[in-house]
Amino acid sequence: MHVVLLSGSPAARSRTEVLLEHVSQRLRAQHVEVTLLRVRDFPAEDLLHARFDSPAVQQLQAVVASADGLVVATPVYKASITGALKVLLDLLPERALAHKVILPLASGGSPAHLLAVDYALKPVLAALKAQEMLHGVFAVDKQIAYAEGERASQLDDELIERLDESVEQLFAALARRPQPIDPQLLNDRLVNARWSI
Repeated sequence: MHVVLLSGSPAARSRTEVLLEHVSQRLRAQHVEVTLLRVRDFPAEDLLHARFDSPAVQQLQAVVASADGLVVATPVYKASITGALKVLLDLLPERALAHKVILPLASGGSPAHLLAVDYALKPVLAALKAQEMLHGVFAVDKQIAYAEGERASQLDDELIERLDESVEQLFAALARRPQPIDPQLLNDRLVNARWSI
């Protein structure tokens, strides 16, 4: 199984990526292949000018196409997802998330922005034809402590519990996903059917 972690945070120091690091550790413990993509690593010109022929954008499309699932995470700015994440998602093909399991994550300064996941992030993911979208997790900024000196980043116990439960749901959804049919198997069946006529 392969899961893409997509960070919508434009900041180098990011609570969103602390969430993604926790999710990544849990997935790797289940022997899931994980790829992290950060919106800030894409050339700004490619995003602003919607350069579909850019090597970075083509690599994004290929990595997403190869994934069984995506964890899409964003900080909440002005009651919505980051503009950079929206621009990046706009560069994916219309059916890019078909047959994929999606786990949305968001972090914000106040619980007042809790519904940003449902009203800002999930509609964009649904427009990309996400097959199965999990409930998602919203974290309040005070539940996430940055790494300081020797101390690693820390998450509030209640947040860890919710994240771990969501990762278990993601893993279960990935496990029950129907596997694509091998094209060679279809060709073999067609050849055998012709010979039996």
